[in-house]
Amino acid sequence: MLTAILTVVGYLCGSMPWGYWLVRVFRHEDIRTKGSGNIGASNVWRAYGRYLGLPVVLLDTAKGFVPALVATILAGHGAGVLAGAAAMVGHYRPLFMGFRKGGKMVATAGGAFLGVAPAVGGLAAAVWVLVFFTLRYPSLASMVSASSLVLWSLLLGYPWPVTVFAAFAAVGVIVLHRANLKRLLHGEENRSTLWRRWSRKGASASTSL
Repeated sequence: MLTAILTVVGYLCGSMPWGYWLVRVFRHEDIRTKGSGNIGASNVWRAYGRYLGLPVVLLDTAKGFVPALVATILAGHGAGVLAGAAAMVGHYRPLFMGFRKGGKMVATAGGAFLGVAPAVGGLAAAVWVLVFFTLRYPSLASMVSASSLVLWSLLLGYPWPVTVFAAFAAVGVIVLHRANLKRLLHGEENRSTLWRRWSRKGASASTSL
C-alpha cells in the first residue's frame, strides 16, 4: 500500500508543469506557442533565457528527485524506482494539463536518479555537461546522458530495479527525442548559443578589466 501511495504521489509531482505555469505567471504567454512548443526547461530557456529557464530546470529536477528520494528512504529502491518513473510519466503526460503532451523527461529523469541512485545520476549529469559543452547540442547531450545510466548502474553495482529503471529512462528519453535524432542525422539540428553567449560575456569582462 505504501509503495502504491508513493507512486501516485510521484505521478502528481511529475504532473506539475512548471515550464507552462511560470511562463504564464511571469510573461502571460503560452510556452506551447514558442520554439518547439515543448513545456520543458530547454524550450523555456531557449525562448526566455536563464531567468525563467533556470527555475524550470531546478523545479523539473526537484519533482523527480523528491518523490524518488522519499520513496527510497521509506520503502527501498523498488519503491523509489516506481515513484521516479511515475514522476517521469507525469512530466510527459501531466494530469494538471488534461493529460496533454508535456515535456521530454530529461530533467525529471535526472532528478529521479539523484534520488534513487545519486552516483548514477551524478555521473549521467556529468556526461550531459561534457557532451553539451563539447558539441552544443542539448538533445544529443540528453540522449547520450540517458543512455549512460545503464552503464553507470551496472558498473556501480546498484540493485536490478535501478538498472531496469535506467533502461526505461534511456529508451523514454531517446523515443521522445526521435525528431531531434532525425535532424541530427541530417545535419539539421540547431546548436545551442548558450556557450557562445557565455564566451562573449567572459571576453567582455576580460577586456573591461
